[in-house]
Amino acid sequence: PRSYPAGFVYIFLGLYHATGRGSDIRLAQYLFAGLYLLNLLLVFRIYCRTNKVPPYVFFFMCCASYRIHSIFVLRLFNDPVAMAILFLAINLFLEERWSWGCLLFSLAVSVKMNILLFAPGLLFLLLQRFGLLGCIPKLCICALLQVVLGLPFLLVNPVGYLTRSFDLGRQFQFKWTVNWRFLPEEVFQNRVFHAALLLAHLAGLGLFALHRWHSSKESILTLLKDPAKRKPASPRLTVNNILWQASCVCPLNGSARIVFILFSSNFLGVCCSRSLHYQFYVWYFHTLPYLLWCTPTTKLAHMPKVLLLGVIELCWNTYPSTVCSSLSLHICHGLILLQLWYGTAPVSHTPPPSRKLTAVSKKAQ
Repeated sequence: PRSYPAGFVYIFLGLYHATGRGSDIRLAQYLFAGLYLLNLLLVFRIYCRTNKVPPYVFFFMCCASYRIHSIFVLRLFNDPVAMAILFLAINLFLEERWSWGCLLFSLAVSVKMNILLFAPGLLFLLLQRFGLLGCIPKLCICALLQVVLGLPFLLVNPVGYLTRSFDLGRQFQFKWTVNWRFLPEEVFQNRVFHAALLLAHLAGLGLFALHRWHSSKESILTLLKDPAKRKPASPRLTVNNILWQASCVCPLNGSARIVFILFSSNFLGVCCSRSLHYQFYVWYFHTLPYLLWCTPTTKLAHMPKVLLLGVIELCWNTYPSTVCSSLSLHICHGLILLQLWYGTAPVSHTPPPSRKLTAVSKKAQ
């Protein structure tokens, strides 16, 4: 039985042979340094397509994280390999190459299971783009690649492979946790606590799907229909509407909407994770600037967002984790969630009536 899915085995087997049976560690670090640069290139391309994040933030993404550099070039974990493949898949989604994107997404899942945190958002996008019948072939692509890659293990020990590689009930050691250090160890290991986190995760996904991802005034069940048979969302673009959206929420369309749904889906999973280990930081580090800056930002509000990035970095660089560092991490996550909830909204929502805005509208006419 494997501890990770089959894609991990093939990639690290290739690295094993490329580095002289694992003896040339420096070559392995050079390869991971190349992977790090490729990962940054893929992330920058996503951010350029959305045009939401100010350029100076990229400095922090490149240079300000000791932990991320350690995960890539010193520790040689499989987490950055999975994330680099995922960011390549997101680039394909932005290019409307959904079949190839699903293939790469499944390949990333085959390296490490954490990529499944993006799956609820991807499923929503596929239903929105293709409807129920149209998204079935895309899901089949994902499933078929898992079968092909895992075939050598599935033929010999299918139960062992599936239960160990995709072990959703895996117990984590308390000494490595970054996010739950303030809890007693018996609570941390309690199955009831794990079930509560799962319910919170599902509730968060449901709320975001209904009220932040879904842009139509129709029922969310309309996603199951053929897109050609849905009623087009056509909100009245009045001065009142435009001013309300500009001042209160961040309307998301096109590429920005795709990225928002995928990144927020993953972030909800991270917030409700049963345990975060130090290498798990790479699961969402490169998505944090987008989550912080996809909402409207005044000139004075940039500093609190940079401060949030700094506090999160400090939490992940505190070893071993402490009560203070784990509580601070949860507070930062909570502030980001509140910002995402109150700072983003579907474009078709009707703004609340306002005498002041109505007066501006009449003046404009």
